[in-house]
Amino acid sequence: MERVPRELFVPEPLRDRAYDDAALPIGGGQTISQPYMVAKICEALSLRGDEHVLDVGTGSGYQAAVLAELAAEVDTIERIPELAAVARANLAAAGYERVRVHVGDGTRGLPERAPFDAIAVAAAAPLATDVRADTENNQEKRKARYRESEEVKTYYRVNRYPS
Repeated sequence: MERVPRELFVPEPLRDRAYDDAALPIGGGQTISQPYMVAKICEALSLRGDEHVLDVGTGSGYQAAVLAELAAEVDTIERIPELAAVARANLAAAGYERVRVHVGDGTRGLPERAPFDAIAVAAAAPLATDVRADTENNQEKRKARYRESEEVKTYYRVNRYPS
């Protein structure tokens, strides 16, 4: 995480707070996740460095940049086109042009880029949703579930289960 310049993913007026362990507004009613949460999500993925990762909920692109330091390939999907455009610019400014930013409904995954070895979910859906990813040899699947209510966001650890 120390290799990723978080200030490049925070709006200019808030850059003095870029390294606070807090979520900060990025526009569109969204926030950049607090560094602690990004670290916990990345830790839960147990990446080795050779994986293809899907990041659901691009926001400003910060988590995708951190994932790019940990994995071989990163695709990230954002439902708000304006945020996706900002993320593309932020990622390019920080030197992460290899991260592929997509606009769309992350609750449906990104089948055209599958299979994924791991899925990081920093977004929420109105109802519990399953997003599944096959490994290259289709021997194992990972499931990420997420849910949001008006009061609470629940993060489920990514678990492996047999196909």
